[in-house]
Amino acid sequence: MDDRKVGMDVPSVDVDVATRDGGAVAAPARTRRKSLLREYGEAIAIAVLLALVIRTLVVQAFTIPSGSMMDTLLVGDYILVNKFLYGPELPFTEQRVPGLRDPHRGDIIVFKYPQDEKRDFIKRIIGTPGDTVQVRGPQVFVNGEPLREPYVKRSDGPLPSGQTYCGYAYGCEPTVVPTNSYFVMGDNRDNSQDSRYWGFVKREKIKGKAFLIYWSWDSDRHWLRWWRLAHYIP
Repeated sequence: MDDRKVGMDVPSVDVDVATRDGGAVAAPARTRRKSLLREYGEAIAIAVLLALVIRTLVVQAFTIPSGSMMDTLLVGDYILVNKFLYGPELPFTEQRVPGLRDPHRGDIIVFKYPQDEKRDFIKRIIGTPGDTVQVRGPQVFVNGEPLREPYVKRSDGPLPSGQTYCGYAYGCEPTVVPTNSYFVMGDNRDNSQDSRYWGFVKREKIKGKAFLIYWSWDSDRHWLRWWRLAHYIP
């Protein structure tokens, strides 16, 4: 709908005239008011429908509530997630629209938490279907090669030179990522509940790829992190 028409053009029923006894009589004011309200109502309904379609199929906004992805994403960051890239899920069905591509290693994704699908988690993809993943101390190996991870945040203190015991449920030994599944980890590696603890993310549970920080608010200091606004997430 052309926004310039909303509330400006007079509906045709209001400018028509009725002939009575050879004279022209203007349409009642009530008709004009009703038509104007109807036009506004239709415009609002279309706007709401478009917003729902965009949110469901194209882009959705999320906020970051925890520090598991620091320093890539901070608590209080508001992000946009591209749902169209991987193919969005159709409402009220288990069917998906074909996507532009599959998720890649390094993508930061939002997905349904496997142990409670009412919650949304955000992590980085480390292993794709068929990859062999192993975690040895601070180092992650994919297909036998050390993974270069400049984005990882480590706890303060010396890094361990070796590790004789691994307490993770997944990844201590070379672990093959199943078909249609992904191994994900948080960038704040020492403070992240991820695939090392609860396993793999199914392809159909991925909602989309994070691509933009559009707002960032530091609630502790009560200020806007203006330098993070419109920051692209690779």
